[in-house]
Parts: sequence; structure tokens; C-alpha cells
Amino acid sequence: MENKSHAFWTGLFTIALVLAVAFAVFFFNVDRTVRVPYDLIARTNVTGLFTDASVRYRGLGVGKVESIRFDRAHPGQIRIRILVDQNAPMTHSTFATLGFQGVTGIAFVQLDDTGANTAPLASSPQHVAEVPMRPGLFEQLQQRGDVILKKFERLSEDADKFLSDDVRNQLLDTTKSLKGAADGIATLASQVQPATAQLPQTLRQLDTTLASTNRLVQNLNRPDGPFVVNLNKAGKAAEDASAALADMNESLRFVTARVGFEALPRFYSFSDDVSAAARSVDRAADAFSTNPRSVLFGAPRQAPGPGEPGFTWPAQPAH
Repeated sequence: MENKSHAFWTGLFTIALVLAVAFAVFFFNVDRTVRVPYDLIARTNVTGLFTDASVRYRGLGVGKVESIRFDRAHPGQIRIRILVDQNAPMTHSTFATLGFQGVTGIAFVQLDDTGANTAPLASSPQHVAEVPMRPGLFEQLQQRGDVILKKFERLSEDADKFLSDDVRNQLLDTTKSLKGAADGIATLASQVQPATAQLPQTLRQLDTTLASTNRLVQNLNRPDGPFVVNLNKAGKAAEDASAALADMNESLRFVTARVGFEALPRFYSFSDDVSAAARSVDRAADAFSTNPRSVLFGAPRQAPGPGEPGFTWPAQPAH
């Protein structure tokens, strides 16, 4: 009896322990999160995405993939039903992309938001809201693969041209030229070294010259210095010359006035005499041209006019 009683209690304890473990597992594994369904509209490849895949909102887990199926109303389109935590900030500008976990190839849904429309996107099992799915990084690389390959081909062709024999020869010539320039610089440095050794003495002489120049400038700026004294003398001489010029101008004005009052009338009288003599010479020239004999025999006598002795009336013609 004692063995049967011990076995009974042992069996009862085992059953209770199994039930407790099952209850704990069920309690801790039951997901009590309230999730809202959304449909992702995909027009690109969904390689690596499976049911129960994780759904993340900017890296935070907010749900899982419930189903993946073709959209019969739109051929070539895929509907992905996801269940998202009701507290997730789903808005009208939310979109989805396909992400990958490391190098395993397992995909997950990555949700993000552009912020263009922050109004909440309502969804329910009766009216499931749709969220657009954009191409992911790998999808974009696949779409642009041809362009990238063409660019790589062009780069390889340019590299082949760069590594051609002509370019290598040019690089060798350039290297030789650079080596010659470096040798020339080294030679120039060796030639300049003696001048560099004399540079401190030259600088000391330059300092001495600058000091002498400074003293000369100070002497010139002194009020009782020779430079200022000579400038004062030159200014006085300039004032004397100005006074002399003023006296000379006064004398010239006096001479001009005297000439105007005394010399000009005499000049006008002399001009009249010269005009009369010119007229007399003109009359004599006319007489000579008319009667050249008048030079030897004198001017001919003029016929007496009326009232003068010896005047006779001319004879009348007979009728």
C-alpha cells in the first residue's frame, strides 16, 4: 500500500508540473498585442520574403507578415497582408520597402514615412488600407545594373588606354623630366649656398642703412634743420620774384598806354601821307601810259574852255 501511495503522489506531482510548464509556456508565448491589418501593394520582386516575416518601422519591430498572394484584379501585382501594432504611426505618407537581414537572404518589410501627409491611415479587417511598396536598394541596383555595367565597361576601356605603350612612354619621359628638374634644383641650391652664407652680413648692413635713413629723415623733419631753412629761403625768393613780376607787369601796362596815346596818332598821319603819295604815283603812271611823250615834252596844253581866251565855238554843219 505504501508503494502504491508513493507512486500515486509521484505521478500526480509529475502531471501538475507538466501542466504548470505548459501554462507558463502558453502564458509567456501568447501575443496580446492588438494588430491592425494593412495590404502592401508590390509591383516589384519580393524575393526572400515569407509568411511570418518581421515588419519593422524604421528598425523597430511592429508586426509580421500574414500572407503573400497575387492580386487577381491587377495581374502582375502582389498583395502582402501585414499585421501592424495599432500604436505604430501609420499615416497616408507611409511606404514600405524590402530589407534583408545580413547575408542570409531572409527579407523583412521595412516601413518608413516621407512626412508629406501626417494624417493617420485608418484600417480594419473589414476595410483594409493599402500601403505602397517601393523598390528597395537591391531592386534599384538591378534596375540600374545596365547603366552601371556600361560605366564599368567605359572605365575599363579608359584604363586600357591609360596603360597603353604610348602612355607608359609618356610617363617615363615625364619621370625623366622630373628627375632632371630635381637635379637642377639641387645644383641651384648648391650655388645659392654661398650667397645664403653671406645673407646675415647683408641683413646687418641693411639694418645699418635703415638706421642712417631714419636719422636723415629725423634731421629733415626738424624745424631748425637745413632742409626746412632752405625751403624757407626758397619761399622768400619766390615771393621776391613774384613782386618783381608784378612791377614788370605794371611797367608794361604803362608803356602800352603811352604807345596808345602818342604813337598811334602819328602812325595814322603817316598812313594818310603814304596813301596820298600812292595816289599821286598812280596818276603819274596813268598819264605816262596815256601819253609817253609827256615825259620829254611835258603835258600837252588843254583846249580853252568856254569863257577862256582863245575859245571858239565849233562850226555848224550846212543844211
